[in-house]
Amino acid sequence: MVGPGGREHAIIRALLRDQAVQTVEAAPGNAGIAQDVTCHSIDANDGDAVAALAAERGYDLVVIGPEAPLAAGVADAVRAAGIPVFGPSAQAAELEASKAFAKEIMEAAQVPTAGSVHAEELSTAESALDRFGAPYVVKDDGLAAGKGVVVTEDRAEAVAHAQACFEAGGSVVIEEFLDGPEVSLFVLSDGEELVPLSPAQDFKRIFDGGQGPNTGGMGAYTPLDWLEGYTETDEAGTTRDFVGVVMDQVARPTVAEMARRGTPFVGVLYCGLAVTSRGVRVVEFNARFGDPETQAVLERLATPLGQLLMDCAAGTLGQRLQREGEELAWRDGYAADVVLAAQNYPDSPRKGDPISGLQEAAELEGVAVLHAGTARAEDPTDPDAGQLVTAGGRVLAVVGTGATLEEAVQRSYAGVEKISWEGAQHRRDIAREALSGQIKVAPQLPGWVHLSSGKVRELYAPAPGSAWDGEDVMLMVATDRISAYDYALSPGIPEKGRILTQMSLWWFEQLAAEGIPNQVVSTEVPEAVAGRAVIVRRLQMIEAEAIVRGYLTGSGYAEYREQGTVTGIALPEGLKDGSRLPEPIFTPSTKAEQGGHDENISFAQLEQTIGVDQAARLRDAALKVYALAEQRAREAGIILADTKFEFGVDADGQLVLADEVLTPDSSRFWPAESWEQHLAEGAAQPSFDKQYVRNWLTSPASGWDRSSGVVPPALPQDVVTATRGRYLDAYQRLTGQQLEL
Repeated sequence: MVGPGGREHAIIRALLRDQAVQTVEAAPGNAGIAQDVTCHSIDANDGDAVAALAAERGYDLVVIGPEAPLAAGVADAVRAAGIPVFGPSAQAAELEASKAFAKEIMEAAQVPTAGSVHAEELSTAESALDRFGAPYVVKDDGLAAGKGVVVTEDRAEAVAHAQACFEAGGSVVIEEFLDGPEVSLFVLSDGEELVPLSPAQDFKRIFDGGQGPNTGGMGAYTPLDWLEGYTETDEAGTTRDFVGVVMDQVARPTVAEMARRGTPFVGVLYCGLAVTSRGVRVVEFNARFGDPETQAVLERLATPLGQLLMDCAAGTLGQRLQREGEELAWRDGYAADVVLAAQNYPDSPRKGDPISGLQEAAELEGVAVLHAGTARAEDPTDPDAGQLVTAGGRVLAVVGTGATLEEAVQRSYAGVEKISWEGAQHRRDIAREALSGQIKVAPQLPGWVHLSSGKVRELYAPAPGSAWDGEDVMLMVATDRISAYDYALSPGIPEKGRILTQMSLWWFEQLAAEGIPNQVVSTEVPEAVAGRAVIVRRLQMIEAEAIVRGYLTGSGYAEYREQGTVTGIALPEGLKDGSRLPEPIFTPSTKAEQGGHDENISFAQLEQTIGVDQAARLRDAALKVYALAEQRAREAGIILADTKFEFGVDADGQLVLADEVLTPDSSRFWPAESWEQHLAEGAAQPSFDKQYVRNWLTSPASGWDRSSGVVPPALPQDVVTATRGRYLDAYQRLTGQQLEL
């Protein structure tokens, strides 16, 4: 194993788990690696020295970790000595060593990526910056250990970075900014055949919230639940998941183009990707395993790594795939790692600080400590002689594994808390957005362009030249995501999007017969979202939620207990949780932006927000719809306790029912046959809606404190299954039909 860092330590640990691997040695390694295997003190960038050591020791395989030895041709020297090597030649490693070369390959292979300009002088760079606009993306064309990229809204800062690269004798690549979350996917290659590993996400900036300068990476996690359900459908109608898209549109064309040029790529192609509103786009290629993603990804790999790497080096990966297929084996659960960095990293990291707590961290359940920049204090006069000390910018990666992402992250940070040295620093928000459900990607659909993501829905506009181009419509897709208390929860509820869409369509049909207009135009939607999407006309949406309550419960009951009112409406004394109100009441709320909180408001506040006349129209329409729906639900043996509507205004000024309607996501449904009994007993009403999820979240079983600000835990499988069952039960009771799933 050639290399000194955390990535190499992770690879070594994985190799040692492979029963076919008899011996692993490292050159040069680090103090932590030396605790696991024999290390040899040689220059990792000296190809002749590495080849000589490999020949002397009789290695069957040489694995090269970092980018610098690859760019220096170490793999070429080892191959010339007749020894199998996992790692591309210097020519093939140009994919990472030169951003301009990588763009050339992507253009030739028709790989989707950001538009770019290769600039060798300032006027060209400034012209490109003005062409692409802010945010400005400026990349040093050469190797920069992950720190040669500036992304900024400040044009002067972008120009300064380009000028610094020119003054250092280099050039830059100016790119258009790519929206959307970033993903790392490692693809193993023998020069022709490929096999993907598990997607991961890393965190490049030094400070929380993506602030501060770029680093080599401050943490990572895998797998990515928010990629589940992502698909792209090509013109031939073939639908692929995320990994399939990357393999077919990025990895295979790139490796094929390298082979066509006579420089086959043998090793791991690191695909740095952005999941944009226009589909997957390549941000960058690396010619080696990424650090710190490798630490998390390989911690979960169950397929023996040694034979995989040997197959790539020997050109026999195709034979393996014929025998076993492309799917690798993975340990259940999740892995996350947090990088501990030295003081002053990434500028001028301090070295030589004694490290404490390593053993305590490693002894924690589900925790592994991987070394990157560590050494042994060697000065015999030093009282710390022989102790582990810092020797680099990124010193350690603490990996946590667990049944859920939350557990993996918690274990990683538990390990971090055990370790200390003077000036140690780390990010405290690794995977936070994923845990809080803030990362969402939408499937790419033929004929449609993604507009936006809500907590549980995706919206699309007609693509130019499509059948709906020129029509004032949108495609509204219901996902399987579920939210509660303003958090998108994980995992989703299987088939929830389909159930809710079909229930809404049924209600729209019932209400249309009573003269209630809705925004649905067509159910002829792309096959990938069939059954859970509708085409709707665009409306001027009213910026308020129209809530109608026929029974007292939830936040309304909480206010009633304190003040005897609900949004300022006085109610009779003596009502219980679940009591039927003398008559339905209209209790509007604000409509918060994504990530915000809806708040109950009085009717007077609503009038101030949307106008007196519009407020009266909204109230009257909502009460009318509730009355019709409550009667229909009661006939089906269901009590519609309360519900939330959204309305918009069409071009003729007509108030139109919009979004989804009268589903378990927007309504409380109770079984009518047991309502009186539960009310008399003072017991909570059983429900056919997501109140079941809310109840679990606030119960001791979840261990979650709603007021803590901490992301809710993952839903256990029994809660997911029971919630799905309740949604289906509500559909079947109301419609009298069996939903085919």
